[in-house]
Amino acid sequence: MRYTFLFLFFVTSSLWAQKNITAVSDATAPLHALQPDYPTPYGAPKVSDVQGLVDRVFNYLEIATPNRFVDKTTGATWTAGQAFTDQIVFSKGDFRPISYEWGVTYSGMLALAKLTGNDKYKKYVFDRLNLIASGIPDARKNDAKHVLHGLIHPRALDDIGAMGMAVVKAKKAGFVTDMSFVTQRASDFILKEEHRLPDKTLVRIRPLHHTMWLDDLYMAIPALLQLGDYEEAVFQFKAYQKRMFNPQLNIFMHGYLVDATEHPEFHWARANGWALLTTAEMLEYLPANHSARPAILKQLKNHLKGLLSYQDGTGFWHQLLDKNDSYLETSATAIYCYVLAKGINMGWLDAKIYGPAAILAWNAAASKVNENGQVEGTCVGTGLAWDPAFYYHRPISPFAAHGYGPMLLAGSSMMELLSKNTYHINDSAVHLLGK
Repeated sequence: MRYTFLFLFFVTSSLWAQKNITAVSDATAPLHALQPDYPTPYGAPKVSDVQGLVDRVFNYLEIATPNRFVDKTTGATWTAGQAFTDQIVFSKGDFRPISYEWGVTYSGMLALAKLTGNDKYKKYVFDRLNLIASGIPDARKNDAKHVLHGLIHPRALDDIGAMGMAVVKAKKAGFVTDMSFVTQRASDFILKEEHRLPDKTLVRIRPLHHTMWLDDLYMAIPALLQLGDYEEAVFQFKAYQKRMFNPQLNIFMHGYLVDATEHPEFHWARANGWALLTTAEMLEYLPANHSARPAILKQLKNHLKGLLSYQDGTGFWHQLLDKNDSYLETSATAIYCYVLAKGINMGWLDAKIYGPAAILAWNAAASKVNENGQVEGTCVGTGLAWDPAFYYHRPISPFAAHGYGPMLLAGSSMMELLSKNTYHINDSAVHLLGK
């Protein structure tokens, strides 16, 4: 039995090794121009292809996102002025339009509206925010654990940060409904209520006391930037960078236990995505003359240097960046694609150097959008751990909300990139030829 297994192993390995071997010779064909057997489509897509995929995702979200409040017992539609109890829930849908993941999705929709001029993306955001706003006055009268409780009485940055950011971005895009309660709660919670270290660094008390989560860069800083608290945003960014960025690998660890003397490093891909996305937000929204900008731009390039060293040949990144036997993950890949393309569009990054990686990442992430517009291959919500098995075996699901905002953001930045730059295949490889 053992010898049979070894025989099959060597035969299979031999066949795999010969996968790209061709029968033609250099005398009969230009071997350098032969078509490789790429696992992911290779080459720059058309803008229309990206637009089509983005709209497939949009069409799914339009029908899969709740659009009213209902009584979960009777199914009757809730209207303003009625009691907002724990029996009032969002209507049937695949997602919660009030989660931090949906704050990212609103940001992606607004980016698409700005780029394309199509108001349907903006309408999506305004309709959902109007729904939430309609329930807040009555929900504030009831302390029950209803669906708006986390927004009114946040207990973690997840509850309020990204939503606060989204509300301000929506207002800048023309949203007129008064949601100042949400933005004020975001400011108060981040600046006055969330746990902090003695030096004022934001910190959690779970799963262990004084635990820093890399995710919290995104859960706090983009909101601070939209609210104009620039110095606090810079302080928190540097505080996390100092403790959690590995300058040898140029990537971040996911968790940091402040009271410990040793810090096991698990380089979770999506957490690195939240940090990278935050860096891009810093460069976009800090004042142009802010003294921190050069250091933040340097951090962006250092982080990308590390991340690009781990990009898989498929174009994806692994769930644990430096563990090639961990699975390939979609949401992180989409975030990295977005920031690469955004950085080129904003002039922070050299298109010749970073453009091909952005295109490859887009082609990879796009391959995970199914015919229904669902984003597959996304890791579900994740705490932090001090062992690898936790990360290796986190489930994936098309109902993991974390994949949708990054895909919309990536689509918006890729359409802009492709419309502004010309990419050609030269010696079988994707290269930028210039604007």
